[in-house]
Amino acid sequence: MSPNSTIAIPNLHRSVLDNGITLIVVENQAADIISGRFFFRGAGTIVEKIEQAGLAHLVAAVITKGTKNLSALEIAEKIESIGAGLGADTATDYFSLSLKTVSLDFPPMLKLLGEIMRSPTFPQSEVELERKLTLQGIRSQKEQPFNVAFNQLRQQMYPNHPYGVSVLGTEASVSSLTREDLQQYHQTYFRPDNLVISLSGRITQQEGFDLISEAFADWEIPDQPCPTSSLISPVVNPSHQEIIQDTQQSIVMLGYLGTKVNLEDYPVLKLISTYLGNGLSSRLFVELREKRGLAYDVSAFFPTRLDTSAFITYMGTAPINTEIAIEGLSTEVERLTQITLPESELQGAKNKLLGQYALGKQTNGEIAQIYGWYETLGLGVDFDQSFQTMIPPITPSKIREIANRYLSQPYISIVKPES
Repeated sequence: MSPNSTIAIPNLHRSVLDNGITLIVVENQAADIISGRFFFRGAGTIVEKIEQAGLAHLVAAVITKGTKNLSALEIAEKIESIGAGLGADTATDYFSLSLKTVSLDFPPMLKLLGEIMRSPTFPQSEVELERKLTLQGIRSQKEQPFNVAFNQLRQQMYPNHPYGVSVLGTEASVSSLTREDLQQYHQTYFRPDNLVISLSGRITQQEGFDLISEAFADWEIPDQPCPTSSLISPVVNPSHQEIIQDTQQSIVMLGYLGTKVNLEDYPVLKLISTYLGNGLSSRLFVELREKRGLAYDVSAFFPTRLDTSAFITYMGTAPINTEIAIEGLSTEVERLTQITLPESELQGAKNKLLGQYALGKQTNGEIAQIYGWYETLGLGVDFDQSFQTMIPPITPSKIREIANRYLSQPYISIVKPES
């Protein structure tokens, strides 16, 4: 095995080990820190059956709580004794573990992480403890109007799709999960040919390659292929639903089915969400909060997803303004389907989007995250540069075209007090 560098990004090197592990190393000598992200492709909530929703989250919560050789306390002591950071997390489209240490401590911490990844024991007592904490989290969400409205909107938009359920799962699904389910999940998705490792910090290409090879080269690819999820992409079927709750404000959400990250309309929708709802100078904030005084909180967001993502606008407002809030959000989105956006407004949104994108790659953790994430999504590390080149050419007419394509049929989710 030898390093293979073909990517035209300064100090970034990408190689693939014989057992299928994809390794990305970004050399950054600025600080004596190494951050690592360890992604398992297609192993997030997107692979969960509805009746097992929350499985990946429970795996993430318990995987660091014991291995064949170490107890949860011994693992915690090893991490805390040197001030390192080590954790696990799950998202819609991937499962990840993270590691952060000074460079001297990186080799032993990498060995520990390798043991956690490859031989977790999922102690029954820890499974039960984390199950209780997760159920508390789910119940807590039911008391938060924003989360109630968002969960309702997801269910409207994704009735038969994993995106329609919180990462935490549901009370029914989490209550039914067993230790054996966690073990089966680990056995299925934790395999070298499913792993992307992204390192950033005071480490050279060769050092990174040698360390990862030493830690994982003996990890063999299983005989059976890794299962892939067979999803039915959602279709537009708008609905309007309301929940009455004991709350001091109304939450109004409008959702639109957008596109996947690997399709050409993705960067345009990212730019539109920046224009509408990103920051104090955004269109929704200025028009609906500053000028009309309707909103306590107002914004828009468009998450990056492997499958069809949701474009969402929302507002927190006084209950008396609920209907006006719906009208205000709808009007501002519909405006983009009818007018040609002034070049000055569009350029401001481009500057904001690209500026914030650049600021999101300041730390070693952020750098390791973004390159590993793009590789895990199947976009490749060069998507970091190509995305930035996609934004400047977007024209006002393109904004209008994409708005008409995606932002004309909203799902509406309301949470409000009894009138």
